[in-house]
Amino acid sequence: MTIKPLADRVVIKMTEAEETTKSGIILAGNAKEKPQVAEVTAVGEGKYDDNGKFVPMNVKVGDKVLISKYAGTEVKIDGVEYTILRQDDILAIVE
Repeated sequence: MTIKPLADRVVIKMTEAEETTKSGIILAGNAKEKPQVAEVTAVGEGKYDDNGKFVPMNVKVGDKVLISKYAGTEVKIDGVEYTILRQDDILAIVE
């Protein structure tokens, strides 16, 4: 099954959270922070603004992005967890 987002929505797959700190301390499962870096797996076509002007998407499939901490809706398809969010919830592209 594939997901095709509509309008200005983006489908992302979260990256794994760090299990150790920079100083080498191993974190327990409940002490890990929710990851904020994700990979874009699908992108909508864009949307029209209030003035009728088409606004294209700024991200593409394969981009690594930084997102708002609790943005989007989490879904599970074929055993894989994805998050669907609006392009406005993406803070930056990680290079």
